[in-house]
Amino acid sequence: MTNFEFIRTSTIKAALDAWSRTPGSSYIAGGTNLIDLMKKGVTSPQRLIDINSLPLRFIEADRKGIKIGALAINSEVAVNKAVKEDYPLLALALRAGASAQLRNMATVGGNMMQRTRCPYFYDTALPCNKRQPGTGCSALKGFNRMHAIFGTTEKCIAVHPSDMCVALAALDAKVEITGPQGTREIAFTAFHKLPGNNPEADNNLKKGELIHSVFIPANPFNKHISYLKVRDRASYAFALVSVATALELDGAIVKKANLAMGGVAHKPWRLTEVEQFLTGKELTGNNLRAAVKLAMKGAKGYGENNFKLKLAPSVIMQSLVNAMNAVGITNN
Repeated sequence: MTNFEFIRTSTIKAALDAWSRTPGSSYIAGGTNLIDLMKKGVTSPQRLIDINSLPLRFIEADRKGIKIGALAINSEVAVNKAVKEDYPLLALALRAGASAQLRNMATVGGNMMQRTRCPYFYDTALPCNKRQPGTGCSALKGFNRMHAIFGTTEKCIAVHPSDMCVALAALDAKVEITGPQGTREIAFTAFHKLPGNNPEADNNLKKGELIHSVFIPANPFNKHISYLKVRDRASYAFALVSVATALELDGAIVKKANLAMGGVAHKPWRLTEVEQFLTGKELTGNNLRAAVKLAMKGAKGYGENNFKLKLAPSVIMQSLVNAMNAVGITNN
C-alpha cells in the first residue's frame, strides 16, 4: 500500500471541496472493499476523505416511498421496520450478502460502489482491461467460472458482486447524487454500466461526485417476492446466479412484475422483456417456461461458466414460483 493522506469531513461541502483540492482522492466510509483494493495495489488514492460524519445515515419512509442515506449501514437497513414491511425484497437481498460482520460495516453507498471480485482484476501481475485499459481480459480464456453470461464484450466479462443492488434494480429505485456541479437524480438501472469498450468505468458517477441517497418509490411488492441466491457456500460467498422477483397478482394473473438478476452481468441485469411478457398473463406452467426462455435470450458462456446457462433458467423459474406462492425466502 502506497502512502496517502487521510482527512475527516463533517459536511458534504467540505467533502466535495477536499476532493476538488486533490482530484486523485477517494471517499471512504466502511471501507470493506476499498481497503482491500488498496492493499492489493489495484487502486492507490493520494487522499482518503472520511465521510462517516456526513448526515447521510438516515432511513425515511412516507406514503411516497422510502429514502435511504448513502451512509446507512446494510445491517440496519435490513432490520428497519419500514423496509421489512413495505420493501421486504431489499431486506432479503441485504441478508443474503457477505457476512454478518461485513454487513455491520458496509454502507448502502459503499455497496453500490464496490468493484468486481474477478481474480484477474485483483492480480496486478496479469492483464486486465478494467484495472489497466488496453492490456486485455485474462478471464476470456482463463478461470471464468464466476463470470458474466449477459452484456459482455471482448474487453471484459466480469460481474458486479452486489446482492443489494439487484433488489434495488428490481424495485425501480433512484439514486440521488451530489457533486461539484450540484445535485442530480438518475434511475438505479442507469447507475452501473455494462463494460462496452471502457470496462474501467463501473458507473456513471462524474469526478468528485458522491452518492447522497437511494429512493424506492412506494410499490405493491410486499408479499409476492423472492430473492433466490445460488452460491458455493451459505455465507460470505458471491452469487453464481441470483434472481430478485417481485409480483403483484390478481389471483393467478400478473398485474405487475419486476425481475432482476445478479452474478450474470457487469451490472444488475433487469429482465424488462420478461416483465412485459408476464404482465396480464396467468402464471401457468407454459407461461412460466416461456418467460424463462425469454430471460435467457442472448446469454453466452465462456467455458468454465457454461454451467450458468443451465443453472440460470432453473433459478429464474424457482424464484418466480417462490414469489407466486408468497414464499419470499432467500435460498442458498
